[in-house]
Parts: sequence; C-alpha cells; structure tokens
Amino acid sequence: MTGTTSAAAWLASAAPDPAACRREWRHNPLGVALLPAGRLWDVLILPGDLGCATLDVLTRCVGRPGPVLVDFGDSRMGFFVPPGTAARWLGTGVRGAGEGTWIVVPYPGGSVGTVRWVVLPDGSGTLTDPALLELAMHEAAAVLSDGAGERRGGRGGGT
Repeated sequence: MTGTTSAAAWLASAAPDPAACRREWRHNPLGVALLPAGRLWDVLILPGDLGCATLDVLTRCVGRPGPVLVDFGDSRMGFFVPPGTAARWLGTGVRGAGEGTWIVVPYPGGSVGTVRWVVLPDGSGTLTDPALLELAMHEAAAVLSDGAGERRGGRGGGT
C-alpha cells in the first residue's frame, strides 16, 4: 500500500462503516468525512499560534509526530493522541475530542475544504505521546511569551 492509501485505510477503520467513510471522501465536494474520536485516537485542539509553535518544538524533538490537522485560517491545530487522553487532559485553552465526539477529517493528501493535514497519518497508527506534547506545549508557550515581551520593548533589566 502507498502512504496515502494506508493512511486512508487506518483513518477509515475508525468509522462505524469504513466503506461509507471512503465513499464520503470521494463524493463530498470538500473531500472530508466525519469520524468518531475515542476509538483509535483522540484529538487535542490547540489555538493556532500555540499549535504551530508546539509542532515546531515536536518536530525538532522527534522528527515526525503523529497526525496533525489545521483548520481553515490556521486558527486551530489538532494533534492526534492515544484514546482516553482527552478525558484526562487539563489545560487552559486546549479542547479535547475523545469518546462521544466526531471530527471533520480530510482525505489524506487532500487539501480541499476547511481542514487540511499538516502531518499526514503514516498508516501504522503512530500518535503523538501526550507527555511529549505537554512538554512541547510548555516550551512553545515560553517561546511565544518571550516573543511577546520582546515586541513590547524587551525583557527585564533595562531602563
């Protein structure tokens, strides 16, 4: 199987009817399908600026994290994490999609519609480790905070 085919098969396997999911991708003009979270993966949804900075930290640490989606306008970024993570996650400004929720998922490799892949699924089920994601978020938040301080005239110490 090619990367896109295996990624699509893995994603569709989360659907109650994988064949219906594949049909939806083909026939929906936006190239998206609704898939249930909580079975194969949960999704942690970060504000766009924090999500981009977090992804930058993650890719420096692990090279390739699990799948990551971004919405139209890059205002939110969703990191695929192991099932059950959303129910346990506590974090200001971070939303979780877990059991009982559905998310809009584009066909892997497709870029039409309101969401797109920043990191495609690899087809093997690789997900982002929640502990590593949390550490990356803390580092990203510190970088963003430092940048905001510098834009306001620098950090501490001077007159």
